[in-house]
Amino acid sequence: MEHGEKRLDPFLYKEGELFCESVPLRAIAEAVGTPAYVYSASAIEARYREFDDALSAIPHLVCYSVKANGNLALLEALSALGSGFDIVSGGELFRVMRAGGNPAKVVFSGVGKTAEEIAEALRAGILMINVESAAELEVVERSARELGVRAPISLRVNPDVDPRTHPYIATGLRDSKFGLPIADARAGYRRASRSPNLEIVGVSCHIGSQLTTLDPFEDALKRILRLVADLEGEGIKLGYLDMGGGLGIRYKDEDPPPPARYAAALAALVKPARVTLVIEPGRAIVGNAGVMLTRVLYRKNSSGRDFIVVDGGMNDLVRPTLYGAYQEILTVRTPAPERVKVDVVGPVCESGDFLARERELPPLCEGDLLAVLGAGAYGFSMASNYNARRRPAEVMVQGESFRVVRQRETYLDLVRGESPLSSERRGNE
Repeated sequence: MEHGEKRLDPFLYKEGELFCESVPLRAIAEAVGTPAYVYSASAIEARYREFDDALSAIPHLVCYSVKANGNLALLEALSALGSGFDIVSGGELFRVMRAGGNPAKVVFSGVGKTAEEIAEALRAGILMINVESAAELEVVERSARELGVRAPISLRVNPDVDPRTHPYIATGLRDSKFGLPIADARAGYRRASRSPNLEIVGVSCHIGSQLTTLDPFEDALKRILRLVADLEGEGIKLGYLDMGGGLGIRYKDEDPPPPARYAAALAALVKPARVTLVIEPGRAIVGNAGVMLTRVLYRKNSSGRDFIVVDGGMNDLVRPTLYGAYQEILTVRTPAPERVKVDVVGPVCESGDFLARERELPPLCEGDLLAVLGAGAYGFSMASNYNARRRPAEVMVQGESFRVVRQRETYLDLVRGESPLSSERRGNE
C-alpha cells in the first residue's frame, strides 16, 4: 500500500503523482495556483449517505453543519441529497438559501443570535431555533409576536458531559457558554408552553467537536431522554431530539467510530422515545474529503533548525496555530523513502505561523507541491485576510474533471467597501 492510501480514499498516489479522484493535484495547482483548497465530491456524497443510511430505521434528519465548510457548491450538492442544515448565523442561513437549501430542514444554533437574525429565520420558515438562554427566549418570543407567527423552538440543554476533546471545542460542560443547565431548561419549557407565540418542537444539545469515542454521546443522550420523558409527563411533547454533531475524524492516529456504529448507538437509545432524531455532522462529512495545496517557496536553515517556507499560511489554515492541531502533509509527487525533520512554516509575520513542527518529510525542493490533509473542514471557513493576504481558491473534483467553486480573491476584493478619508473629502467638496 502506497503512502497515504490508508488515510483518504479520494487522495491516492497513481503514476507517481497524488490524485484527487481521477485528477492529478499537480494539474489543479498549475491551473488555479496555490494555496488552494481541493474537495472530492464523491467523498462528500459517500460520507453523507453513510450517516443517512445508518439511521434509516428511525425517523431522522441529517443537518450538515455549515460552519465546517460553507461553500455554495458543497451546500448545493448536499441539499440535492436531501440534507438539512445546522446554521449559527444569519450569513449561514443566507448561504443555505442561496444554494437552494430547504429552510424547513434548517436548525439555528448559536449562543449569540441577534434579533435581526432571529427575525430572518422566522421569515424564512426554518424548522427550529435552538434557544440557548432565557434572555434569548424573550427575544424570540418578541420577534414572533411582531411578525405575527409562532416561533418553532427547542432549548439547547447543557448535559454537563466531558467530551474528552480540546477545551476550545468542548461545548457541553457545566461552565460552557453554550446551552442551559437541565434545571433551567425545565423552567424554560414551562415558560414557553404558556406563550401563544412560541411553539415547542424539540430539544437540542451539542457536547463538543472531534469526539473519538461513543461514551460521551451516549451519556449525554441518556440525560436528554430523561428530560424528554419528564416533560412529556407534564404534557409537553417534544417531536425532535437534536443531538448536535461532534463525531471526529482521523487526522493522525485517532480511531473514531464509523458513522454506522455512531448512528446505531444513538438510534438504539432514541427509538423508544418516538421522536425524530436530528444529527449535525460537519467535520465528519467534509473533513477528510479536502486538502489544502501549497507550494514550497524556500528552504532555510537557522541555528541547525530546518525550515520549509510555503505559500500557505495561518491565515489560510489556522487549525495548527489555533489548536496545535496535527494535519498530515503529503508530497504531491510520490515521496522518496528518506525522511528529514523540518518545520513547515508560512509567509505570515507571526512566529505562530506554521503548518507542522518537527515533522519528518521527504527531502523537499523549492517549487515542490504539498497537500495538507484533513482540510475539508474548518479550513477555508476559518481563513482570513490577515497580512492583506488573499484567501485561496476552492476547487471541487468530480471524477475526471474539476471546477473552481470559489475564485481566488483579488487585491480589489481586499479593499471592497473601504474608502480612504481623502476620497471622502474629495466627494464632499
